[in-house]
Amino acid sequence: MVWKGTALDRIWLLNPFAYQRLAPLGKLVGIPFLVLSGLLALAAVGWFKRRLWGWSLTVAIIATQLLGDAVNLVFGHFVEGTTGVLIAGALLDYLLRPSTRAGFSPG
Repeated sequence: MVWKGTALDRIWLLNPFAYQRLAPLGKLVGIPFLVLSGLLALAAVGWFKRRLWGWSLTVAIIATQLLGDAVNLVFGHFVEGTTGVLIAGALLDYLLRPSTRAGFSPG
């Protein structure tokens, strides 16, 4: 969204409806997407290093996704919302298990 005409533009073929709605906003949404991608990369680093902060960041990201999917349900997007709630809910269930949490160390 920030740099138009790059190879990344083809990714929007997966969700052309979202592109139609977001494209007019340009950099206004492009910058938050860049921040989000940085947070996701940071969470991945923490996750693979088995750090508690990586686990916490991952839980926060998935919980935010679950909340967004619930909002989709409220606004009548039943297929997207239900699919998202089921997937994010299952991921959050896995993340919050004591056995999963035990695999991460503070440091």
